[in-house]
Amino acid sequence: MQWAGPKRINAAGIGLGDLPPLDYVLISHNHYDHLDLVTLGVLSAAHPRALFLTPLGNDAIMEGAVPANRIRTFDWGGRADIGPGAAVHFEPSYHWSARGLFDRRMALWSAFVIETSSGKIYHIADTGFADGAMFRQAREKHGGFRLAILPIGAYEPRWFMRDHHVNPDEAVKILQLCGAEQALAHHWGTFQLTDEPHDEPPKLLETALLRENIPVSRFQVKRPGEVLEFPTV
Repeated sequence: MQWAGPKRINAAGIGLGDLPPLDYVLISHNHYDHLDLVTLGVLSAAHPRALFLTPLGNDAIMEGAVPANRIRTFDWGGRADIGPGAAVHFEPSYHWSARGLFDRRMALWSAFVIETSSGKIYHIADTGFADGAMFRQAREKHGGFRLAILPIGAYEPRWFMRDHHVNPDEAVKILQLCGAEQALAHHWGTFQLTDEPHDEPPKLLETALLRENIPVSRFQVKRPGEVLEFPTV
């Protein structure tokens, strides 16, 4: 909330006006730090051809910022074909939704598998760990991933956050379960939302990787505006 905070810790990696043309915008769930109507309105106006893809029920929230005919909703297991050899699959995660006091779980949340000609990307968005079965099942269904985008922050205190957000140790377990060749960390260092220091997640991630004998280079942490490059296949 602009009038109340919390304020950003890091500036955005790229300005809204500097984005390239957008064809699709993926929205995982309706929590305010993931679905911001002002931002969606700016993106919709600047990119009038873009389609907004989101789990079921979020269209009722988004229609104030995005024309209804440019929103597509999907259930878990749904698939959106977005071009030759490219698709977005909607997959489950251990999370929940709410915008207020009386709408808990009334809209769906999801992870994404983005299928491309260069490999599949597993973008989990927000999740707890639970028994880890969903991540193993994603690997079994999709045959592993070239890249997994995994959350590493907003995890303390554990007694409260463990069912909603993974910590760096659990993020490394997800990497192992989903079988991704490479991982990229997200969901940390933008807002101070929880009790851990904002710069703690990358440090604990490195410790967890070393403990599991996984090269640190396999699970990278980038600052806003930095780029992760892959060789062409």
